Formats: sequence, C-alpha cells, structure tokens
Amino acid sequence: MKITMLGTGAALPDPDRAQSAILLTLDEDRHYLFDCGEGATRQMVRANVDPAKVGFVFLTHLHHDHICDYPYFVISSWILNKEGSPLVLGPKGTKHFVDHLFENGAYHTDFQARAAYPVRQRNLEAMRPEVREVKPGVVFEDDKVRISVDWVEHIPRDVCECFGVRVEAEGKVIAFSGDTAPCEAMVRLAKDADLLIHECTFPESFIAHRAKTGVGTYAHTSPTDLGKIAREANVKSLVATHFGHFDSTSPVLKRAAAKHLPVDLMGPHLMDEIVADIRKNYSGPLRLAHDLMRIDL
Repeated sequence: MKITMLGTGAALPDPDRAQSAILLTLDEDRHYLFDCGEGATRQMVRANVDPAKVGFVFLTHLHHDHICDYPYFVISSWILNKEGSPLVLGPKGTKHFVDHLFENGAYHTDFQARAAYPVRQRNLEAMRPEVREVKPGVVFEDDKVRISVDWVEHIPRDVCECFGVRVEAEGKVIAFSGDTAPCEAMVRLAKDADLLIHECTFPESFIAHRAKTGVGTYAHTSPTDLGKIAREANVKSLVATHFGHFDSTSPVLKRAAAKHLPVDLMGPHLMDEIVADIRKNYSGPLRLAHDLMRIDL
C-alpha cells in the first residue's frame, strides 16, 4: 500500500503546505481519501492520481481546513468523467454541508451550465454524492479495507463531532488522528499500528505562549504528548503532521499570526524542537510530514 500526504498544513493559506488530506492507495489503484482540505485535488494530480478514480472520502470533522476542497474535488471529478455517485462519510452535519454545495446549493449555477452539455448529462450522478453520517465503530468495509472510527477531543461535540480513524488493509494497520487533544480513544485506535499519522499543530514553546496570552482555544496534541501516545499505543512508526505554520518564513503568514503566535520565533528550525520533544517519550521510527511525501507499507 501507499500513503500520500497530500496536505500537511493547518488553517491558514500556507505557500508551502496544502491543508489536511491523506490518500491511501491499495493494490489495483483503489483509493481512499481522508480529509479534503484546500489543495487536495491539485495535489492528487501532482501525485499522478486522477481525482475521478477516488471514490471514497472520509471527513474527520467539519473545520474548513479539512473540507474546503471537497466541492472542487467533486466538480473536478465530474469534469474528468467520473462514473457514479461519490461516497462521503463524516460526522453529523456532513449531509447538511454536502446538500448546500451542488445542484441545490452554492454551485447551482455551475451545475446548470455544465449539465447543459450531453457529455456532462451522461454522468450527473457524479455530482450527487452519497452521504453517510457515522458513529463510533466500523463505518466501512469492502474486499480491500476495514475502517473503524471513534470520537476524539478537538471541539465540543455539540458543535461538531470529531473522529480518529483506524484502517486495516493488506495485512497492515494505519491510524489517523484528525485533529485532537490527547485522548484514550486515539491510543485505542492506534494500538499496535504499523503507522500512526497524528496531528502535531504547535511546538511546546508556542503552546506555552498561547497559554500565557490566552489567545484562542487549544485542543491539539503537543509533541511531548504525541510521543506518549505513540509509545502507549506501541506503534511501529510515527508521522507527525498538521503543522500550524510555525515553520513558515512567509511575511504574510507572520503578519496574520502576530496576534496568536510568537512570530519572532517562527521558522524551519522549530522542527528540531518538535523532534526533540517527541523523542522524550518515543524512540521508534519518526518522520515529519511534508506535502506529497510518499509512505510505502
């Protein structure tokens, strides 16, 4: 199997990182997409994957940096001659999100205009996603893969449910955290996994700054806690991702982040701090994600 890290950034428009999106590719080019943040569709093409061939999407939660490329993905797949309805799974609220996008929503005019052409009329179902809102447990299984999810702790559940994911396929186990504070559910999902892909949004120094200034809310996993999760779950390999722009040198991002991050500390050197703090508790194979990173299992 192959995992492609399509997007490894967070909520801001980062010139060096697309937003959260992970593509799992099994034998016979069977593709499963987890999250669909900004840039996901373009990154698929850069990775030599036809978006029209990706028939499964799981949305871990409904923050914009995990879903905002979804309409572009569906429309692009339609234009690329996708056949049949795309399948999307996600938390409560996913149906409301999807119902307000296409022929009865924000892209109604685009749908009407393109649907006037016979070549588009032949695959209108490609613009009519099948939506399944899920709860903890096994949410999908076919002849290739078994996918289980559980609630993790990112934003209040009455605002939006947030899921972590466990994928079993081709004799391997991959776990993906979505966005979350440290929680026992994620340890369970990642138990003995061959690969854990886990958010690591801020280095410890930035977390301390945010706690001191009281700016914003914090519901992410620190590098130190990530090491603890990986050790407790006994994972064979760890990939840290969803980096919150702390490594950026962009003047635009620094100006935008000035009210909630210590921008004078920003830069690529902070990746060394991330590694050092993860290593306090985890000694196994470790990688820091970058866009289009390929992982073969």
